[in-house]
Amino acid sequence: MDTQLTINEVATRTGLSAHTLRYYERAGLIAPVARAPGGQRRYAASDMDWIGFLLRLRATHMPIGQMQVFARLRGDGNATVPDRRQMLETHLADVQASIKLMQQSVKVLQAKIEHYRVLERSLPPVSNPDEGKVHASKPLRTRSRQAARDRR
Repeated sequence: MDTQLTINEVATRTGLSAHTLRYYERAGLIAPVARAPGGQRRYAASDMDWIGFLLRLRATHMPIGQMQVFARLRGDGNATVPDRRQMLETHLADVQASIKLMQQSVKVLQAKIEHYRVLERSLPPVSNPDEGKVHASKPLRTRSRQAARDRR
């Protein structure tokens, strides 16, 4: 991509708002972007690649403070390669631990859903099809004290 992109074109391509792109630059996540003669930002292919990487870090829930440290290290050049690698290894381990926890949670949710499916099949048929359904417009009622005593 030899063409320099405007901030609106970058916003469209990345899904970030122009405001967020300007914020990323002020926060040091993006190095100062080249400017056209009128002062408008012009993003190069290398800027787009870096923004794409920042979006990956954001998608993996890297805190912005860590993203800023990583961006500063990147700006300091090749002497910081070991530090950047270490940061990414640590972040990857955190992401993998989060994925493992989410997978465990998915299994628990699937088991609970199956439990309710089995429970539903064992319930007697409902004569009124809307009976027992929870409607978003109707708040759930708490069980009365008498009903609670009856269940004991």
